Amino acid sequence: MSTIFGWTYDEHNKSHRLFRRGVIVVTSLVCFVAAWWDVSILANSVAIPSPAETWDALVNLVRNGDSITGRSLWEYISSSMKTYLEGFALAMIVAIPLGLIIGYSKTIHDFASPVIEVLRPIAPIAWAPIFILAINYSIGPVLVVFIGIFFPLLTNVIFGVEKIDGNLIDASKTLGASRLQVFYKVMIPSAIPYVMNGVKIGLGIGWMCIVAAELYAPQLSGIGFFLSEQATAGFWPGAFAAIVVIAVLGLITTGLAEYIHKVVTSRMGMSYV
Repeated sequence: MSTIFGWTYDEHNKSHRLFRRGVIVVTSLVCFVAAWWDVSILANSVAIPSPAETWDALVNLVRNGDSITGRSLWEYISSSMKTYLEGFALAMIVAIPLGLIIGYSKTIHDFASPVIEVLRPIAPIAWAPIFILAINYSIGPVLVVFIGIFFPLLTNVIFGVEKIDGNLIDASKTLGASRLQVFYKVMIPSAIPYVMNGVKIGLGIGWMCIVAAELYAPQLSGIGFFLSEQATAGFWPGAFAAIVVIAVLGLITTGLAEYIHKVVTSRMGMSYV
């Protein structure tokens, strides 16, 4: 293979793509912060603090915790993460088997599709007062996160099963595979990349849901509660600092899912979807 200064063309191209992507990401973030700074100056409102004021509030929060309740940032994050992970686990347990079954059986698909299409467009936030105020303060927020992650995951699993090449199924049946063997040896492995794609999308939506849920369930004392508390007190740099924390948590979780998605897809010899 031809080389450039000891590097193969593939290595050179990969390095070039990574560098180009890094430059674009940094430029994008710099432009965003500059636009935010301009808006804060033009608005001239305490409700829109500058990036510098937000940064100071964030540093103070990390070092000293919440001046109102005395709780640390890590206590807020851990409380939110507990609810978030419980909702995520519940969505995985329900959506993946259900999506595989619906995608595999045309009869069940036709039966379930009207219900899914009725419920799917409803914003998860709309369920928050019902789940939390009418059902239970402890399990309600978990159900809000569950709903947020459930539908993206479910629809991706169904789509993944329906995208499986029919020739692959016919070939497995020709070789003597039973319906059950086709299901768990062909359907499930082929749907895994789509499952990971649904997980990636659902994780981002899940963070929107946890914040909304904690507005209705302040006793959870999560990062959403901290955001509401700071806004109610009129300390807007603290509120924006909470938004930054939520954004970082969302980036970490979706970034991890993206990485796992690529690794799983690559090891299964499938194209990245």
